[in-house]
Amino acid sequence: MATWDDVRRAALALPEASEREQRDAAQWRVKDKLFAWERPLRRTDLEALGLDAQEGPVLAVRVADEGVKRSLVAEDPEVFFTTPHFDGYAAILVRLDRIGPSELAELIVEAWLDRAPKRLARDYLAAG
Repeated sequence: MATWDDVRRAALALPEASEREQRDAAQWRVKDKLFAWERPLRRTDLEALGLDAQEGPVLAVRVADEGVKRSLVAEDPEVFFTTPHFDGYAAILVRLDRIGPSELAELIVEAWLDRAPKRLARDYLAAG
């Protein structure tokens, strides 16, 4: 399954993407807009999910809208989930140890496309 190295490789392969660390967690940005970040579950998240302990690494990624988020959760709830903290916010949580590297890379590209300046995204898509 996917690792943080896979996340880093996919994110940094995108034009003008950068990595930074904030509060001991990695973040990936394009033109200073966050598109993916390490998101350990907090006590309130675990309480909302009914879990006693965090299971594996969690990545958060931007999605186009809440409809996409709901669709991903419905499609594969073993991989994709959300918490009340993300209600009303176009982002999805991903169990990194349950997603394959190629699916992860697609998700990261989609997140990057959502946050990248329009011209940069258009140029990337045109380059194919």
